[in-house]
Amino acid sequence: MALYVNAAEILEKAEKKQGALKTLVYDSKFPNIKQLFALVCETHRFSSVLQKIIESTKLLKQTKMKMPLAKVLVYDLVMGRGLKCGGSWKTMMMKHRSRLQAELARMKVKQKVSRHEDLLPASVQQLTGDRLPRYVRVNTLKTTVEDAVDYLKRDGFSYLGQASGPDDLPLKQKDFVRDQHLPELLVFSPRADFHDHFLYKAGHIILQDKASCLPAYLLNPPPGSHVIDACAAPGNKTSHLAAIMKNKGRLFAFDLDAKRLATMSTLLLRAGVTCQQLANQDFLKVDPDSLQYKDVEYILLDPSCSGSGMVCLRDSTSADQEKDQARLASLASFQLRCLNHGLRFPHLKRLVYSTCSVHSQENEEVITACLQQNPGFRLVPLLAQWPERGLEPLTQCLRASTTKTRTHGFFVALLEKHSEPGITKQEPAVQIRPEVKTPSPPVSEERPAAIDEGSEASEMEDKPSPAAGQTDFTAGKKKRKRRKKKKKAAATME
Repeated sequence: MALYVNAAEILEKAEKKQGALKTLVYDSKFPNIKQLFALVCETHRFSSVLQKIIESTKLLKQTKMKMPLAKVLVYDLVMGRGLKCGGSWKTMMMKHRSRLQAELARMKVKQKVSRHEDLLPASVQQLTGDRLPRYVRVNTLKTTVEDAVDYLKRDGFSYLGQASGPDDLPLKQKDFVRDQHLPELLVFSPRADFHDHFLYKAGHIILQDKASCLPAYLLNPPPGSHVIDACAAPGNKTSHLAAIMKNKGRLFAFDLDAKRLATMSTLLLRAGVTCQQLANQDFLKVDPDSLQYKDVEYILLDPSCSGSGMVCLRDSTSADQEKDQARLASLASFQLRCLNHGLRFPHLKRLVYSTCSVHSQENEEVITACLQQNPGFRLVPLLAQWPERGLEPLTQCLRASTTKTRTHGFFVALLEKHSEPGITKQEPAVQIRPEVKTPSPPVSEERPAAIDEGSEASEMEDKPSPAAGQTDFTAGKKKRKRRKKKKKAAATME
């Protein structure tokens, strides 16, 4: 019963634009987050269809329920897996089951369709497209890709090798391929379900969208390094980082919600993660100069965002554009603060920034503002073969979408520290000793002075020539000898 109560409350808030659906789900502190998220997402996606069924059958009048709760119960009853709980509500809904199913069937006949998805408005179908593939990340802390593939083949799945592009991804139910970009990612039919599978329950595989795997994969912290996952829950990216680090080093993970952190701790335990240090703390209040984080060189920052890239959230448009823009502006301001704070860690080498948003205001605009305020950092070009790039001029970044990459909407940028602010070359700037006086560099229109002063050639030119120094020393010695002779001669005359 608690599942449907929570789902109805979240659905009502989401439809009133009181928060991002994903954020509302995690803030609910419901024990089974994935179950709740799936139910709310699908109910939200079929909201217009469910409302027609409810109104046609006059369900609200007969049950005295409110619309959000009725939508959740009707979805699970006639479109989902059936009501698994619900107490008295389940008993009541079962009395209306045949009428609800009959109305759904009539709608399909009237529109001459056979699938539930075909009942959705054309605009929603265009945004949602075909169902996304099921992505499965092999957890290399517990197994290898080869062993996982062998196990799945013995379990009745058919392995088709490595995918060459998105055209390979419409798969039959028992077919699977290895992803073309991420070597530890396997791709299955959308109908494949692993929640009850041994490999999932044992932590050998992680159910994670491909786009969500990009941040840790691109940050690529080496084993033994110190890493921060700034906004860590629910923990899939954290477990991915630990796998890349081979559980060697230290992985600091922060989240404000103690309940979410406890859920995340269970996930990491199942995944075999041992290098983590979890903290129920606001990342913005973490002291970058603390000795505890003096060796942090890598940060993964995936802050709160609008969630507009999530497939189940892309079918809703708001009538209050002004309110939406104000919310986006608030989110972007928070994201920029998090970015600037992350770049303050003194030994930071690289920071990856990601969102599940399609809005440039949360993506390219945040990165542009950050680079302007932090000239000591630059963007790293990512995955040249990736089909969707960041908006001009930030084509070094990646975007993801249902159409071009067969994933949820996503954005990823990787920032790298310069040796000195303003230097754009890869090599580190050479420090010039303060006691050596350097002549003013010649004016050049092609290269800024900062690069000239930081180059090895400039330092060599600034050093005095040994031959010239030796000549000056010899000449001075001769002058001193002549002065001594003159003094001797004067003394003799006296």
